[in-house]
Amino acid sequence: MRIADVLRNKGTSVATVSPETTVRELLAGLAEHNIGAMPVLGPDGVAGIVSERDVVRKLHERGEALLSCPVSEIMTTVVATCTPRDSVDDLSVLMTQRRVRHVPVLDGGRLAGIVSIGDVVKTRMEELETSQEQLQAYIAHG
Repeated sequence: MRIADVLRNKGTSVATVSPETTVRELLAGLAEHNIGAMPVLGPDGVAGIVSERDVVRKLHERGEALLSCPVSEIMTTVVATCTPRDSVDDLSVLMTQRRVRHVPVLDGGRLAGIVSIGDVVKTRMEELETSQEQLQAYIAHG
Protein backbone atom coordinates (compact mmCIF):
# COMPACT_ATOMS: atom_id res chain seq x y z
CA MET A 1 0.00 0.00 0.00
CA ARG A 2 1.19 3.50 -0.82
CA ILE A 3 1.00 6.71 1.23
CA ALA A 4 -1.41 8.07 -1.42
CA ASP A 5 -3.85 5.30 -0.40
CA VAL A 6 -3.57 6.30 3.27
CA LEU A 7 -4.26 9.94 2.38
CA ARG A 8 -7.25 8.92 0.25
CA ASN A 9 -8.75 7.25 3.32
CA LYS A 10 -7.88 9.86 5.95
CA GLY A 11 -7.86 13.05 3.88
CA THR A 12 -5.21 15.59 3.03
CA SER A 13 -6.16 18.36 5.45
CA VAL A 14 -3.21 19.42 7.59
CA ALA A 15 -3.26 21.86 10.51
CA THR A 16 -0.09 23.97 10.36
CA VAL A 17 1.55 26.83 12.19
CA SER A 18 4.02 29.52 11.19
CA PRO A 19 7.44 29.91 12.85
CA GLU A 20 6.14 33.01 14.68
CA THR A 21 3.20 31.18 16.29
CA THR A 22 3.57 31.11 20.06
CA VAL A 23 3.80 27.84 21.91
CA ARG A 24 0.56 28.79 23.70
CA GLU A 25 -1.21 29.18 20.32
CA LEU A 26 0.31 25.89 19.15
CA LEU A 27 -1.08 24.08 22.18
CA ALA A 28 -4.53 25.55 21.56
CA GLY A 29 -4.37 24.31 17.96
CA LEU A 30 -3.21 20.83 18.95
CA ALA A 31 -6.09 20.57 21.43
CA GLU A 32 -8.64 22.01 19.00
CA HIS A 33 -7.73 19.52 16.26
CA ASN A 34 -7.01 16.64 18.69
CA ILE A 35 -3.59 16.02 17.12
CA GLY A 36 -0.06 15.53 18.43
CA ALA A 37 2.06 17.57 16.03
CA MET A 38 1.93 20.31 13.41
CA PRO A 39 4.22 21.11 10.50
CA VAL A 40 5.71 24.59 10.67
CA LEU A 41 5.32 26.36 7.33
CA GLY A 42 7.69 29.13 6.34
CA PRO A 43 7.84 31.11 3.09
CA ASP A 44 9.71 28.25 1.37
CA GLY A 45 7.51 25.40 2.58
CA VAL A 46 7.99 23.08 5.56
CA ALA A 47 10.49 24.73 7.90
CA GLY A 48 10.04 22.25 10.72
CA ILE A 49 7.63 20.22 12.78
CA VAL A 50 6.62 20.70 16.40
CA SER A 51 5.02 18.10 18.64
CA GLU A 52 3.57 17.78 22.11
CA ARG A 53 6.77 15.99 23.07
CA ASP A 54 8.86 19.00 21.95
CA VAL A 55 6.73 21.25 24.14
CA VAL A 56 6.89 19.01 27.20
CA ARG A 57 10.66 18.64 27.05
CA LYS A 58 11.30 22.36 26.60
CA LEU A 59 8.69 23.29 29.20
CA HIS A 60 10.58 21.16 31.70
CA GLU A 61 13.81 23.03 30.84
CA ARG A 62 12.51 26.58 30.52
CA GLY A 63 9.33 26.78 32.57
CA GLU A 64 6.11 28.57 31.76
CA ALA A 65 7.89 31.45 29.98
CA LEU A 66 8.16 29.01 27.07
CA LEU A 67 4.45 29.50 26.36
CA SER A 68 5.13 33.00 25.02
CA CYS A 69 8.03 31.91 22.80
CA PRO A 70 7.68 31.27 19.07
CA VAL A 71 7.55 27.64 17.94
CA SER A 72 10.67 28.31 15.86
CA GLU A 73 12.62 28.06 19.14
CA ILE A 74 11.49 24.50 19.85
CA MET A 75 10.61 22.95 16.48
CA THR A 76 12.53 20.12 14.89
CA THR A 77 14.18 21.53 11.78
CA VAL A 78 15.45 18.31 10.23
CA VAL A 79 12.09 16.90 9.23
CA ALA A 80 11.53 13.31 8.13
CA THR A 81 9.22 13.44 5.10
CA CYS A 82 7.73 11.06 2.58
CA THR A 83 5.92 11.28 -0.75
CA PRO A 84 2.54 9.91 -1.85
CA ARG A 85 4.42 7.30 -3.92
CA ASP A 86 6.27 5.84 -0.93
CA SER A 87 5.06 2.58 0.57
CA VAL A 88 3.61 2.26 4.05
CA ASP A 89 6.32 -0.34 4.74
CA ASP A 90 9.06 2.16 3.88
CA LEU A 91 7.39 4.79 6.06
CA SER A 92 7.24 2.33 8.97
CA VAL A 93 10.99 1.81 8.68
CA LEU A 94 11.61 5.57 8.49
CA MET A 95 9.45 6.23 11.57
CA THR A 96 11.24 3.51 13.51
CA GLN A 97 14.74 4.57 12.50
CA ARG A 98 14.15 8.28 13.07
CA ARG A 99 11.96 7.72 16.15
CA VAL A 100 9.20 10.00 14.87
CA ARG A 101 5.44 9.68 15.07
CA HIS A 102 4.34 12.24 12.49
CA VAL A 103 5.65 12.55 8.94
CA PRO A 104 4.62 15.31 6.52
CA VAL A 105 3.86 14.13 3.00
CA LEU A 106 5.46 16.27 0.29
CA ASP A 107 4.44 16.16 -3.35
CA GLY A 108 6.71 18.22 -5.56
CA GLY A 109 7.94 20.09 -2.49
CA ARG A 110 4.37 21.04 -1.52
CA LEU A 111 2.72 19.82 1.70
CA ALA A 112 0.17 17.22 0.58
CA GLY A 113 -0.80 15.67 3.92
CA ILE A 114 0.58 14.18 7.10
CA VAL A 115 0.75 10.57 8.26
CA SER A 116 0.94 9.56 11.91
CA ILE A 117 2.04 6.30 13.48
CA GLY A 118 -1.66 5.71 14.23
CA ASP A 119 -2.42 5.90 10.50
CA VAL A 120 0.32 3.36 9.79
CA VAL A 121 -0.95 0.98 12.47
CA LYS A 122 -4.54 1.31 11.22
CA THR A 123 -3.41 0.53 7.67
CA ARG A 124 -1.45 -2.52 8.85
CA MET A 125 -4.44 -3.79 10.84
CA GLU A 126 -6.72 -3.44 7.80
CA GLU A 127 -4.21 -5.32 5.64
CA LEU A 128 -3.97 -8.13 8.20
CA GLU A 129 -7.76 -8.39 8.49
CA THR A 130 -8.10 -8.60 4.71
CA SER A 131 -5.43 -11.32 4.52
CA GLN A 132 -7.11 -13.27 7.30
CA GLU A 133 -10.50 -13.07 5.57
CA GLN A 134 -8.96 -14.25 2.29
CA LEU A 135 -7.23 -17.17 3.99
CA GLN A 136 -10.41 -18.20 5.81
CA ALA A 137 -12.40 -18.05 2.55
CA TYR A 138 -9.72 -20.12 0.80
CA ILE A 139 -9.74 -22.74 3.55
CA ALA A 140 -13.53 -22.88 3.70
CA HIS A 141 -14.00 -23.14 -0.06
CA GLY A 142 -10.67 -24.43 -1.23
